[in-house]
Order: sequence, then structure tokens, then C-alpha cells
Amino acid sequence: MTNVISNSVQENVADAESSTPEISVRPVAGHIGAEIKGVDLSQPLDDAVVAKIRRKLLKYKVVFFRDQQIGHAEQIAFARRFGELTHAHPHEDAPPAEFPEILTIDPKRYEQKYGKKFRDQYAKRQYTYYSGWHTDVTAAVNPPAASLLRAETVPDFGGDTTWTNQAAAYAGLSEPLRNLVDGLRAEHRFLAGQERGDENDELSRRIKANLLVSHHPVVRVHPETGEKALFVNPGFTTRILDLSAVESRKLLELLYEHLTRPEYTVRFKWEPGSVAFWDNRATAHLGPQDLDHLDVERVLHRVTLIGDRPVGPTGYTSEIVEGEEFRATANVKVA
Repeated sequence: MTNVISNSVQENVADAESSTPEISVRPVAGHIGAEIKGVDLSQPLDDAVVAKIRRKLLKYKVVFFRDQQIGHAEQIAFARRFGELTHAHPHEDAPPAEFPEILTIDPKRYEQKYGKKFRDQYAKRQYTYYSGWHTDVTAAVNPPAASLLRAETVPDFGGDTTWTNQAAAYAGLSEPLRNLVDGLRAEHRFLAGQERGDENDELSRRIKANLLVSHHPVVRVHPETGEKALFVNPGFTTRILDLSAVESRKLLELLYEHLTRPEYTVRFKWEPGSVAFWDNRATAHLGPQDLDHLDVERVLHRVTLIGDRPVGPTGYTSEIVEGEEFRATANVKVA
């Protein structure tokens, strides 16, 4: 499948001048992130504006918009300018009425759905739906090409999200280590590090009923920029194939420590109406780590763009082990 972000408008990735001088772009960190002003996401955008946003997304990996007065419909309409949207999530059986593309991220909603012990159970794991370094849905053979997250309600303090540039992290490895990881493959699945799960945990049962397991290259060649990027993350990567358990664990620990080094990251303070749009093929992100002890409300809404199968430097293309490709329709099985 042709990469979805580039389907609408073909263009040079270079940060060339465009005919949209009213749009300002301000980088916010050394390796990743920029804030875009002068765009009203509640209104239809012409092709030149969409093309410029795409260029900035490819260059900065995540772009931010402030003070956007939009709802589900406008968020979906804007995201569709960049490609076809997925269903809300492979395990989401109750998206907002009439908006099956929307995944609402709200820890209190998860507690209502999966029980009051939800936070305690997931604090013991490497990954939760609201915290933990991860790249979105890499358990699928075609993880989302990009994600768009909108803040509805956020606390006055805390609750920041951090992104890391996995292309910059790859470039920062020594040449011998780059040569090693270029040829490796890894397994990705939900509940990384907790493969056995808990039969009394409703979410674990649902994940097992809708199993997704894929093999991906450890390094992904970006289909638009040609950059090489690390493509492992603590949230979904279980092991590196063809290595011993000890070798796999030690190498993944090294890569995780490297890709989350502060110099590759940007941290974003949410406000109501804030929107973050990131390239899921070249980033990982970390949800807030500072709210579990506070009685605060935090509600955001995400959509994701259908992606293609990652391809590694050796030409290896991701393969399905369990499940199906992540597409616009879903038939979620309730355990």
C-alpha cells in the first residue's frame, strides 16, 4: 500500500518557501517539535496549507496547535486531509456515537470499563493506555502512520506528554551498533512484558480475544523521507528475534535508554483546545507520569491514520503473526 500521508499531495520534503506566509512555525526543541500558528482547524484548509503542515510534520516529527475550537467532526475532517483514518483502536468497542474513528483517552473511563483496580494493575506493567513510552499500536503489522490528539479537559498543572525523535536517536548510535540493529527483527504485541496476563483482568481477556502480534524490523526506513529510525518501544516490543533471551533483553534496554535520552525529546504542556499531530513512524511518546496521586480530570481524543507495513534497511517487510491489519473497520470481540 502506498504511504497514506503522501497520497493527497506529492511534494518535496525540503522546508521550502510556500504561498502561505500567514502561517508561522516555531521550533520548540533541538531535535523534535514545532508549534504552528495561523491555522484554524475548524475551517476547511486549502491544499497549500495542508502541504506546508505535512512538510513541517515530516521535518519536526510532531507539530502543535493551540487554541483550537474544534470537536470530533472537525478533528476527523482535518486528519482526513492527510490520509484514511483507522477505527478508534483494535480493542475499542464503544467509540463516541457517529464517530468510530475517535478514541477517548480518559483514565476514569478506563476505570469504569475495566474496574477500580485498573490503575494498580497497570502500574505493575511497562505500558498503560495513559502512561509509558510507546509508539502507537505497533502490535499491528501496519501501525498508524500518524496520530492526532486533541485536549478537551486538562488539569491546571501536570499531565504533560513527551515525544522522542527515533530517527535522531538512530543517528546518534555508534556506527557498529547501527550496523548491528539494521539487520534485526523484533516481536511486538500488546501487554509487552506481561505475556501471560491475568485471567481475572478484563482488559487482558479482551486483548487475548483480539490478539495482535507482528514482527517488525528493529530499524525502519521512513517511506517518505528515507531516514532510518529505531522502531522498538517498551510498550509493545517483547523481544528481538534470533537472539537469546539475555541478549534480547540487554540490547532492548540499551536501545530504550538511548532513544529516551533528553536531547532527543520535547515535552508539551496541554491546554484546552491544544492539538498534537505526530509522525508515528519516527517517534515514541510518553504519557503523563505525575497525575495518579491527584484527583484531576484529563480527557483527550485521538484519531490515527492508516499506515503501511514497515520496511527495514535490508528490505525485510513486517509480517503478521496473529491478527489482521489495522484498518477503518473493526469487529472487536468482547471476552
